[in-house]
Amino acid sequence: MKIGAHYFGNGRCDFTVWAPFLKKLQLHLISPQEELIDMQRGEHGYWHTTLDHAWPGTCYFYRLNEDRDRPDPASHFQPNGVHQASQIIEHQAFLWKDQAWKGISISEMIIYELHVGAFTPKGTFLAILPRLKQLKDLGISAVEIMPVAQFPGERNWGYDGVYPFAVQNSYGGPDGLKQLVNECHKQGLAVILDVVYNHLGPEGNYLWDYGPYFTDKYRTPWGQAVNFDDAYSDDVRNFFQENAIHWFINYHIDALRVDAIHAIYDMSACPFLQELAEKTNELSIQENKKFILIAESDLDDTRVILPPEYSGYGLHAQWSDGFHHALHTMLTGENRGYYMDFGSSSHLAKALQQGVVYTGQYSEYRKRRHGNPPKYSHCRQLVVCAQNHDQVGNRMLGERLSQLVSFEALKLAAAVVLLAPYTPMLFMGEEYGENAPFLYFVSHGDPGLVEAVRKGRKLEFEAFHAQGTPPDPQAMDTFLRSKLSWEKRDQESHKTLLAFYQHLLNLRKRMPALATFNKENIEVTECNNVICMKRHQDNHCLLCIFCFCHQNTQLMSRIAEDNWEKILDSSESKWNGPGSLLPQSLRMNAELTLAPWSASVYSKD
Repeated sequence: MKIGAHYFGNGRCDFTVWAPFLKKLQLHLISPQEELIDMQRGEHGYWHTTLDHAWPGTCYFYRLNEDRDRPDPASHFQPNGVHQASQIIEHQAFLWKDQAWKGISISEMIIYELHVGAFTPKGTFLAILPRLKQLKDLGISAVEIMPVAQFPGERNWGYDGVYPFAVQNSYGGPDGLKQLVNECHKQGLAVILDVVYNHLGPEGNYLWDYGPYFTDKYRTPWGQAVNFDDAYSDDVRNFFQENAIHWFINYHIDALRVDAIHAIYDMSACPFLQELAEKTNELSIQENKKFILIAESDLDDTRVILPPEYSGYGLHAQWSDGFHHALHTMLTGENRGYYMDFGSSSHLAKALQQGVVYTGQYSEYRKRRHGNPPKYSHCRQLVVCAQNHDQVGNRMLGERLSQLVSFEALKLAAAVVLLAPYTPMLFMGEEYGENAPFLYFVSHGDPGLVEAVRKGRKLEFEAFHAQGTPPDPQAMDTFLRSKLSWEKRDQESHKTLLAFYQHLLNLRKRMPALATFNKENIEVTECNNVICMKRHQDNHCLLCIFCFCHQNTQLMSRIAEDNWEKILDSSESKWNGPGSLLPQSLRMNAELTLAPWSASVYSKD
């Protein structure tokens, strides 16, 4: 069932809204002139009317039971914020110039995650356009945008959105997002959009007035769960399935990153996520373009990405939190909260070999067994990173790795992520060692909610035994401090780190052994905080050596043949390192001296 206001031209617009328990529902036009129109109730509680004089730009509410006006739950634009009228959008009027674009596969993606508001000084979609070329030159092939669904105020991470179909007004609205996607496609960049189907924010959330969008069967960190399996859940599912199609069709989005699917509670025989994957695959066939779903999940459950014939949900990829945690603890030594389950080189070696760490063994943090083996899945289906918005911004002070570890360790982290046989993701600014924090920020209009957010953030950090008080999420300064300092890309040592990332990405594209995503072509060993990873494809082999030691470390090379040539050494002076201790050519049974916090690569054809 199509929902929302759909404009067909010449003033003709269809309005459909689901409200199964209301006795009367009216369309209340606000501008250009006021008018009240009765809507007709159809099957399953859908109300509908068609007008021949509702032009683009017309603002409207729905009047519920003749006693209150509410914005459209499926509004495509909220020009004046979450509490005001919705607006009709003419999607067909935008002149797309990406007809030749057919998308890219997961295996081709080098993902760059960014927050629209913090990525540039202006914090708009259009302000991103001049920076796309630098991302392309770096080696990025997909831009992932944190949520842009309309949220209260002008600054927010986006996970407090309350109008899943509407594009944030302070970012530039529908036209701004379309211009960004259009330009990305012209430059050969895919666009991934972060969507939130596990909850809605509290301020401006009027779904409660329309129907049973939520259920008290389950509790989530945000209160009642979205109703995916209780009574009337078919139409709640329809709401979110239509949302995915809306982004794919009206905005030419290539992929959706589905937030925190572990908070989508659904015990139905055909889970919502499986149904969403089926609808997405059907749309891909219909449009002759591959649309992709990427899950964020801390379940370490391979069923998320397995096809239905293997009893899976059929999503195309998922984030690997375990890979991040294993790498982060090796770099920082942190062991609080969920990091207590990690910290040894064996954890990181397993992450490199399998993409996940917990495959059914006991988790001290969870006090139970966790995860399952990644059987039948492909390496390309796991998205890995050294940093992302969650792992940076959910620290009390929002520290990036550049504030926690040395320059040598930053290069090591980059090498582990970009040489691993998985789909890599960078967090904005990581490529040049941005050292401004990325903090949690909001601009709510409800003083009581603002205070609740402040208290909630403080409680969150108690699990990590953090000392002190978090920066005020509501303060403008908290947001401004989180903006990138793009000019640092041209300063040392930021410039060198940027060149190092670019070099790694070039290697990834040029080297056959790095282009393969076959688990059988990977061999990982570890000993005393040194990890060796061999990758091969046809006649080409690579040996990657990652040293997580505080001092020079001796390693006996266990290679079966000579003629390995060094193609990368992060400790070389050209990368502002302390100087290489490794030979240019690697021989059998040679004793190697590894510099602290170093990454090196040898190649053999």
